[in-house]
Amino acid sequence: MPTTRRERMRDATLLEIKEVAREHLRVQGPSGISLRGIARDLGMTAPALYRYYASLDDLLAAMIETYTNEMCDAMEVARDALPADDLGGRLVAVTRAFRSWSLEHRAEFAMVFGAPVPGFTEPEEAGVQRAGGRLGAIFFALFFEIWRRQPFPVPPDEEIPPALRRQLRLFATACRGEDDDAPLGVIRLFAGSWVRLYGLVAIEVFGHMDFMIDDMNPLFEAELNDLAKTIELKKDLP
Repeated sequence: MPTTRRERMRDATLLEIKEVAREHLRVQGPSGISLRGIARDLGMTAPALYRYYASLDDLLAAMIETYTNEMCDAMEVARDALPADDLGGRLVAVTRAFRSWSLEHRAEFAMVFGAPVPGFTEPEEAGVQRAGGRLGAIFFALFFEIWRRQPFPVPPDEEIPPALRRQLRLFATACRGEDDDAPLGVIRLFAGSWVRLYGLVAIEVFGHMDFMIDDMNPLFEAELNDLAKTIELKKDLP
């Protein structure tokens, strides 16, 4: 059904609000975002802005959802540039795309993964959770399919603490749905791999290794090669 002129105008205003909010984020950081400040820059009154976002929490949640989906879009483009049967190449591609997007959007990365904005309460609307699930699913679907086609060693269930087993299963369900049949060992190895790579990217984004390394790319690629060997991909990545 075609959108009405009123709907198009509303969508354009929502986009403009988020663009101004992104600029405030980049200049002032997450704590510098306010509906009053955005309204001022848009030439609107604060009450008028509330017709689009009922609260600051709603706007912050929309920003997190938007940035997460932008990241996912970039990863999927990198993934889909390779043949569907090149699972290892696709996994490497989305990992590199995740790092590239994060370094090009440091403020947005901090908004998605950094400390919450003081006082922020995530609204009940599930957009942020859906975007997060999409991000996890991009990695996990490839990781699991590689294991399914050519199983690599994973920890046996009995070696995984019961409390961790429950959390791993909840995570896998969020990523793949109720029909997930991945062994817990695969989920455990995936979780460890994600922590390792995400941690390296976060350290680079926030500049926590600048005192030691002026070019993180060789270290990132070395870690990526190590993880590839863990899941028995070819030893030397392109």
